[in-house]
Amino acid sequence: MTDFQAHNGFARTFKEDKLTLGITLPTEKKSGEVNKLTLDEQMALVRNAEDLGFASLFVRDSPLLDPDFGDGGVLYDPFILLAYVVAHTKKLAIGTASAVTTLRHPLHLAKAAASLDELSQQRFLFGIATGDRAIEFPAFKVDRTKKPELFRESVQVMKKVWKEAFPELQTERVGMTAGDIIPKPAFAAIPTFGTGFSGQTVEWLAEHTDGWLFYAQELKKQREIIQLWRDHTPTFKPFIQPLVVDLLENPVAAPNPIPVIVGFKSGRMFLIDYLNALQEIGVNHVVLNLRSNTRPIEDVLQEVGEYVLPRFPSFERVEIQHS
Repeated sequence: MTDFQAHNGFARTFKEDKLTLGITLPTEKKSGEVNKLTLDEQMALVRNAEDLGFASLFVRDSPLLDPDFGDGGVLYDPFILLAYVVAHTKKLAIGTASAVTTLRHPLHLAKAAASLDELSQQRFLFGIATGDRAIEFPAFKVDRTKKPELFRESVQVMKKVWKEAFPELQTERVGMTAGDIIPKPAFAAIPTFGTGFSGQTVEWLAEHTDGWLFYAQELKKQREIIQLWRDHTPTFKPFIQPLVVDLLENPVAAPNPIPVIVGFKSGRMFLIDYLNALQEIGVNHVVLNLRSNTRPIEDVLQEVGEYVLPRFPSFERVEIQHS
């Protein structure tokens, strides 16, 4: 296993038995299919999130707009958007949640991820997935039944080209007999996180990835999933989950579930209690999705930064001494 404790993004975000907080972009609801905030306004919120002490910022990968999916996804390509975020931040870990490996060529993915990790000075956390929008697979002429094997292929190809100079590769989508992928990541690897099972066994994910990004679910079920992960990871590999929250102005407001998704409306006191419960069952990082908030996003970020984040602080990078 690669020791990522000197990797700026990993070290800022993860520590065993501790929980930190991140956010997603965009930070607010859409009006129709258009984000209400401009990109400059979004970046102002991102810089504020960094100043407040959030550990990370994640974006999704939505190759195509599917009007029937119930979620418009993200307007911009995730790698280009995150490169823009990098130019406006200094310490914030940046991540994909998650890049769709089945619809992107493994060599393109490897180069994009390595480029972003270098440009960000090792702040990139690479969430990867198989994709879930049915219309995308015929559009890209990809056989949806091959999602699990395409995911495995992507992971194996990327890890090899990040580590080796001029590797030779023969896979479903790669016939590499000459040439090389540059830049090489500083650690000859990038922290990579599978999303859900991605068609794999937990044994395979534990061996080939650096952490697990799993969907939010009821606490008892999440505890069982985390225990399954810990049973297969003798060394620390973090567990990440998203959480949709509508933070109400009354700090002691009781929770009410948000329909359809696993999330809730509540005051900050319940949010703190819930995050403590997640930390107790072994969640290491929670990515807050704040797009359901009815209050101004600036007010919500400020309240979380002032009252919630101090209980779940991000970390400073640890200098590793090499003999």
